[in-house]
Amino acid sequence: MNDDVRNIVLGLIAAGISAALGWLARTYLWRRKLRRKQAFFGLPGNSECLLVVNRDAGGDGAVHRHDVFALLELSALIKDCAAHAQILSHDTARQGFGERTEFCVGGPVSNRRMAAHLQTLLPGVKIHTGPEPGPDRAAFQVGSERYRLELGTAEHVLLARLTGGQDARPVFLLCGQSAITNQAASRYLMRNYEKLQRKHRNGSFVLLLKVVNSQSYGPDVVELIGDVTRTAQAPLPSAPRTSHRATG
Repeated sequence: MNDDVRNIVLGLIAAGISAALGWLARTYLWRRKLRRKQAFFGLPGNSECLLVVNRDAGGDGAVHRHDVFALLELSALIKDCAAHAQILSHDTARQGFGERTEFCVGGPVSNRRMAAHLQTLLPGVKIHTGPEPGPDRAAFQVGSERYRLELGTAEHVLLARLTGGQDARPVFLLCGQSAITNQAASRYLMRNYEKLQRKHRNGSFVLLLKVVNSQSYGPDVVELIGDVTRTAQAPLPSAPRTSHRATG
């Protein structure tokens, strides 16, 4: 074997080793990212989770199309984590929480299980669900602040990750003033879960989001009003005040 052939062979071997090391490094990083994603969402490979579906308040049991879009986005996430989803209607999901990850979509009017979660897990949150018209209809009260609904202009949604213990699987709540805000919350969660994981680790959090001008921008323009975890988990005060931020 002359020097030229030997150099070619050595070059091919070096290129193969470099390619193999690059593939191993990319595979390691991909698997580490996947494990972190699975840990944050409580979705290890081949695990089961719950998708609790609400109903359209005016649709005789139908699911609003924006809620369907939210469920599709969550289903894609579950598939990415190599997990499996069981879809349950809100009025048939009669079981505890913590054994399996749960994604619960919709406000307390259209989702009985959401109403139970708010009462049990977030006593500092009250949603005005009365049928009478008025400025406080569908308003969120979080602690002493009140956030009113301005349909198509300023709509609010709570995005929460709640756990009942160190080994318990999380419950994700997407509780909005309108169906499009539920989709906005699911999209926000998909886009920002890595940032949320870095900030909150695998602990609980409750975020209050505002969907801006949905009549023009759909669910895409979302503002973070704030992290209201401590307020939402504390007992509700008796005298709320209207927040000016709700109309900004």
